[in-house]
Amino acid sequence: MQNKISEVLLQNWDYCMDIEDWAPPLSDALEGVDSKQALWKPEGSTINSIWETVNHLTYYKVRLLRKLKGLPKQPDAESNDATFTVTTEGEEAWAKAVADLKDVHAALREIIEALEEGAYDWGGSGHAPGEEVMSLILHDSYHTGQIIMLRKLQGSWVSNRSFN
Repeated sequence: MQNKISEVLLQNWDYCMDIEDWAPPLSDALEGVDSKQALWKPEGSTINSIWETVNHLTYYKVRLLRKLKGLPKQPDAESNDATFTVTTEGEEAWAKAVADLKDVHAALREIIEALEEGAYDWGGSGHAPGEEVMSLILHDSYHTGQIIMLRKLQGSWVSNRSFN
């Protein structure tokens, strides 16, 4: 039986990727995006592309997954900006980038589901697991909004959406 903390974290985790609540989830924001749209940036802008943002989200999800599983730390990125990189292009590479993001999100969901009542108690330095998950939920939501804004700017987001 799940405890209240893991229930709340799971609910919000699912809102981030799969279930519409106050805002569209990340899966909706990425649905139908092709590799050209994923690489697009407004001319003269320093904004990150959708693909760069997906890679950034994946980097931080992998980092948390490894930490919560007790695995060796992944190599640190040179900087936060370095997590927004695209090294390969094309439809296959884009599909893999999205699949990697969804896979690590699902793997983290399993960890969140197993968090116990002490998920906010942390004996070491840094944040407790529950705090780190909640921080990542907010991080995902922030960047999902950016992805939707990019899609609106490029004209690939529907002007009228119905949602539940």
